[in-house]
Amino acid sequence: MPRLPSLPPLPPLLTTLPGAAQRRRTLQIWAAAGVVLLLRPYPPFRWLPGWSVGLLLLWAVVELLRWACWPRRWR
Repeated sequence: MPRLPSLPPLPPLLTTLPGAAQRRRTLQIWAAAGVVLLLRPYPPFRWLPGWSVGLLLLWAVVELLRWACWPRRWR
């Protein structure tokens, strides 16, 4: 069985620089919100109530504001 190629490493902005964990988490939340919005027309996601999708997007916005306005200090 052939081996799949390995993924390229993440840039230092998302791995080693200060605040990398918060940036990575923010990107993950935005990706989850985007996936839910893109899959919204399909049956399993169509059955989700609108308020749950709204809460997911609101959570993404709050995380982004928290990251931008109140960054974690260097340790």
